[in-house]
Amino acid sequence: MDLFEHQARELFAEGGIPVPDAETADTARQAREAAERLGGRVVVKAQVKTGGRGKAGGVKLAADPAAAEVTARRILGMDIKGHTVRTVMLAQPVDIEAEFYVSYVLDRAAGTFLAIASAEGGMDIEEVAATRPEAVARIPIAPAEGVTEAKAAEIAAAASLPAATVPVLRALWQVLVREDALLVEVNPLVRTVSGDILALDGKVTVDDNARYRQARWGTDETARHDDPLEAAAAAKGLNYVKLDGTVGVIGNGAGLVMSTLDVVAGCGARPANFLDIGGGASAQVMADGLNVILSDPEVRSVLVNVFGGITACDAVADGIVQALDSVTLTKPLVVRLDGNNAARGRAVLDERAHPLVQQVTTMDGAARRAAELAAAV
Repeated sequence: MDLFEHQARELFAEGGIPVPDAETADTARQAREAAERLGGRVVVKAQVKTGGRGKAGGVKLAADPAAAEVTARRILGMDIKGHTVRTVMLAQPVDIEAEFYVSYVLDRAAGTFLAIASAEGGMDIEEVAATRPEAVARIPIAPAEGVTEAKAAEIAAAASLPAATVPVLRALWQVLVREDALLVEVNPLVRTVSGDILALDGKVTVDDNARYRQARWGTDETARHDDPLEAAAAAKGLNYVKLDGTVGVIGNGAGLVMSTLDVVAGCGARPANFLDIGGGASAQVMADGLNVILSDPEVRSVLVNVFGGITACDAVADGIVQALDSVTLTKPLVVRLDGNNAARGRAVLDERAHPLVQQVTTMDGAARRAAELAAAV
């Protein structure tokens, strides 16, 4: 469950991490009133659960309350990587002398947490990490030990951060532990011209398995989805993630779906979503999945890639056929079946003979065909 920046900022403040004064607003008028309370000159920041806000025009400096109202009106309703801006945060600006990056993230492969820090924070941190990896320190953290004073000093030294960041590093770890977080990030953590250390932006991802302990963020399963299609899919119990492409993808098993996304991209197309139906490829699951994917106006073709195991391919085919009776198929559907009872499953689809359904026997061929059909629309 990703939190909005203003929610992360709230957690930081509770944990003793210094942050600028700020308020949120859902309307331009509210933004003007907030700016008046904050002293007039403010930074107006789009609140969306994705990165790249600054480069997309979602972060602007307003010189006075009137300018804050105009700026908020421009930002509210913006689309940033498929996320609609419904709230803005207004924060007091600060005079920055230096920007840093710090985060703690779960390292599943190593079975531990990882501190990632750099003396070169800001919007270009990803470029820094890609072009000069030596500028980014990565320090393993044993969960049972946590970030002690000595560990925080080690992280600061490895990343060439000033000693004044050590208390923040310790407090940030406590936020992660208290909130059952998988990720806590501050970018940028800044030193002002007066020497103060402040967290100007934050990101927190809370473990969904700990939602029963984190009820402050809501217990409704759809509350964690900013995208309406993700919310609709969650309401139906589907494991769906909205992406920005044109080829809808349905598969059984997260690994197979991830591989399918890569193959689609290798064919020159962009996947429109991640949708894992797991082992339950019933007619209702297929119908729900197709309905969600076809509701995406960007989708131009749909690829169903299934490897039959415990769930046999003929059962999947039966599910597709029954789903076609309840779903109005408006886009080409490419189906690849392999594994348990694949031949029988293909025969089921052949017998149905839907004009928009095509079968391809290989994963590469199916992805290529779906990409071709998407490009032809």
